Amino acid sequence: MIGGVATDVIETGKGPPLLFLHGGEGPLAPSDRYLRELGKHFHVIAPWHPGFGPCDIPADFRNVDDIAYFYLDLAGHYDLREAVLCGAAFGGWIAAEIAIRNTQRFKRLVLVDAFGIKVSDRETRDIADVFAMPAAEIISTTYLTPKIAERDTTKLTEAELAEIVRSRDALCYYGWQPYMHNPQLKRWLGRVDIPTLVLWGAEDRIVKPDYGRAYAAAIPDAKFALIAQSGHHPHIEQPDAFARAVTAFAGGV
Repeated sequence: MIGGVATDVIETGKGPPLLFLHGGEGPLAPSDRYLRELGKHFHVIAPWHPGFGPCDIPADFRNVDDIAYFYLDLAGHYDLREAVLCGAAFGGWIAAEIAIRNTQRFKRLVLVDAFGIKVSDRETRDIADVFAMPAAEIISTTYLTPKIAERDTTKLTEAELAEIVRSRDALCYYGWQPYMHNPQLKRWLGRVDIPTLVLWGAEDRIVKPDYGRAYAAAIPDAKFALIAQSGHHPHIEQPDAFARAVTAFAGGV
């Protein structure tokens, strides 16, 4: 329990601390290999977001702001110092919200195919509507190699199925309206005061690379880089290249 909020936390590896904030499916789906690759260089702390996976949404949580403040409390609980803050997709949005508030415990920010801002005009969709897609279409749109995310749900336990449903419900709860962004976030990205790397899957069809370039342009001195042969989750599809990019950016530890 942190600040009265229940959460499960995965920890792996040794070295400088790295707080990893997962996308909509959780830190383990469909693979945890990227965590193991990061764990070769970092002490990786990968919590489930409040309301995702094994835990219910806290009764008094309303939006991503609440999750951001929760993670600032978690960083204090772990006494993180000069940590790398890394978030993917929905977790990237959370990481950006943390960084505009307080970076005292972090030395580097990595945003991976992050949600969170509005780039185009009000009539143009920036982020694909995953809630309007059947499951098979979500997979084929998210991954350059859809087979990586295929799983036989008939072989999952009731607890595992409940975690999938709970995570999808939580993603909808936090990100439904306005869809997957905070209209004010882009305005405040100039407050980010630590070196930032915006990493993007070169073939992302959920949020295209130009969205990532706009994200990077809104953050002072941010670097933008593509990971080849990957869609919306380059950390899943290209875990080696992802870990190399993060490690090199964090100072070659």
